[in-house]
Amino acid sequence: MLKDKTIVIAVTGGIAIYKIADLCSKLTQKGANVWVLMSESATRFVQPLTFQSLVKNPVLTSTFQEPDPKVISHINIADKADLFLIAPATANTIGKLANGIADDLIGTTFLATKGPVWVAPAMNVNMYHHPAVQKNMNQLAEWGCRFLEPEEGYLACGWVGKGRLAPPEDILKEIEDYFTYLDKQDLQGTKVLVTAGATREKIDPVRFLTNHSTGKMGYAIAEAAARRGAEVTLVSGSNLLAPKGVQVVPVVSAEDMYQAVIERYDGMDLVIKAAAVADYRPKVIYDQKMKKKLGDLSIEMERTRDILLELGKRKEKQFLVGFAAETENLEENALGKLERKNADMIVANNVASPGAGFGTDTNIVTIMRRDGKSVSLPQLDKREVANQILDFVVETWRE
Repeated sequence: MLKDKTIVIAVTGGIAIYKIADLCSKLTQKGANVWVLMSESATRFVQPLTFQSLVKNPVLTSTFQEPDPKVISHINIADKADLFLIAPATANTIGKLANGIADDLIGTTFLATKGPVWVAPAMNVNMYHHPAVQKNMNQLAEWGCRFLEPEEGYLACGWVGKGRLAPPEDILKEIEDYFTYLDKQDLQGTKVLVTAGATREKIDPVRFLTNHSTGKMGYAIAEAAARRGAEVTLVSGSNLLAPKGVQVVPVVSAEDMYQAVIERYDGMDLVIKAAAVADYRPKVIYDQKMKKKLGDLSIEMERTRDILLELGKRKEKQFLVGFAAETENLEENALGKLERKNADMIVANNVASPGAGFGTDTNIVTIMRRDGKSVSLPQLDKREVANQILDFVVETWRE
């Protein structure tokens, strides 16, 4: 996805510059053509030779540095940039860019760039929250610049707060996702509802029944759908960080999830039920903590409402996708669920298989349609699995 993409990285004078060396290395390893611009202050922290050794391209530090006399460097760099990233971006650089000041290589290249510009601030917490810096960032955002928010934590100055450069691995993921979805907006205008994670069925004020689902698969689907242009609602029993551009509806129990989904179902075009919802719940919930006693304990259980079954009954225009987490007879059990629940598609995985169970970053699935067409995927990162599922949905719609 990054092969032959030209990524221009402007590094400015902050201690976080050392993290960008790692980012440059990883981008280059993934096939990107990386060019580095350095402010004068940046060269006081890291020598240009460091970046040149990592990206295998000349590092430019001055507007008047012209490695190729046939072109003007800052115009040439701006023209060929598929992405222009300023990281770390100091308060000084942000202020200059927001006011159109082009007194160095980074400023002139910024003004000449027609492509996407991303800014990753890094500075002291008080500087970051200063009205002047916030005003300058808002101005750049109005012009279309995308900001990679700094993290909260211990800063080089000794303060603790917001201002630490976004982790290089997060920046790398954002860049990879950007190029993955750049030309893939096939869900534009589609309303999508995804469920994710486990539900918790209360026994008493301190105990509950649940399962091992972390919600990673559902979250990956919700994020992928949003990046492909959909308006996404995620009904979640997990506490994972909310995907960007996704409305998250937190729930606890199976009944909570049932109510949240039913309330929103009529307005949806695509519903993907990836949550691991409890099939049973305690018939009696104790108001006070149950005290330990001699002997065994039995808890009488009752069925929860079957959300997928109810959605299948109510289905009109919606495309309904269910999940089947099995430990045996994978295809037989999944096809049976597909028919019984009146779903349009079922995603089956054997949770007992290494690399395909709850809590992993990978999955191994078979996607089945009502017309008998199916596709089996090898072990893939859940983000890739999410896109493959959505690809199959879009393919079905187009047939």
